[in-house]
Amino acid sequence: MATPINNHYVLITGASEGFGKALALECAARGRNLVLVALPTPELYYLGIFIEKNYQVDVITIEADLSDIEECVKVYEAVIAKKIQLNILINNAGIGGTHFFEERNARDYFRQIQLNVAAPTILARLFLPMLKSNGPAHILNVSSLASFFCLPKKQVYSATKSYLLAFSRSLRKELKQSNIHVSVLCPGGMNTTPSLTLANRTGTWLSQWSIMDPEVVAEFAMDRMFRNKEVIIPGQLNRFFLALDKMLPHIIKEKLIAIQMRKFIPIPAIHVNPTQLI
Repeated sequence: MATPINNHYVLITGASEGFGKALALECAARGRNLVLVALPTPELYYLGIFIEKNYQVDVITIEADLSDIEECVKVYEAVIAKKIQLNILINNAGIGGTHFFEERNARDYFRQIQLNVAAPTILARLFLPMLKSNGPAHILNVSSLASFFCLPKKQVYSATKSYLLAFSRSLRKELKQSNIHVSVLCPGGMNTTPSLTLANRTGTWLSQWSIMDPEVVAEFAMDRMFRNKEVIIPGQLNRFFLALDKMLPHIIKEKLIAIQMRKFIPIPAIHVNPTQLI
C-alpha cells in the first residue's frame, strides 16, 4: 500500500489502457495522487477504483477526447473546479499507425495531429501557471524512438513525435529558471495491447529483442524523470539503434530503407471524389 506523498496530483492523459495505465500504476505505487484522463470507457472508471482500493491514493477520472481543443480546456476547467493542484503533467495520449500515406483520409491525419501535437501543447500551456506555483514540478511528454527517424509508412506519426521531441527540449531550456523540469520519453515498441503483442511476436528477431513491456518502461521513465533527465530512451538495444543511426553514412541508411520498401506490397492508384478524402 502506498501513502500519498503530499496533496499534489499527477495528471496522465491516455490513462485507461496500455502505457498510460502502466504509468498510472507506477505513479500510484510511488504514492502519487492521480488525475486520469481518457476517452469515455468503463476501463477508466474501473482503473480509478482499482488504484484507490489497492494503493490508498486519491484518484480523479476525467473523460475527454483530447483531439478536440475544447475538450482540453474542459479538462483544465475540471481540475480548477475540483481545486486540484498538479505538480506533474504527463502527456501520453496519442494515435499511432503504420500505413501508406494515401491509405488514410485527411480527417484521420487531422485527428492524429490534433491529439499528438496540439493536445500536449495546449495542456502544457494551460497548466503552466499551476506547475510554476507548485514547483519543483515536471512535464513528461511521451514521444517515440520514431521521432529520430524518417520511416516509411509512419510518415505522419514520426513527424508528430519529432515535434514533441523538439518542443520538449526547447521548453525545457525556457523553463529552466522556473523550477519546472521538462523531459521527453522516446520508447521503442511496447506490448501495450493483445494485437500489438501478437504482432511483436511475429516480427524479426531484432525487433522482438527490442520490444519492452510497458510496466518496465513506466518504471524507467519515472526514475529518469525524477532525476531531471532531458531525453529518456528505455532499453539498451534502443539506445544502440540510435547510436548506430548517428554513425552510419547517409547513403547506407538510404539503401537500407530502399531494401525495406521493396518488401512492401505497393497499393494501386486510388481515384476518388475529393469529398471522399475527408
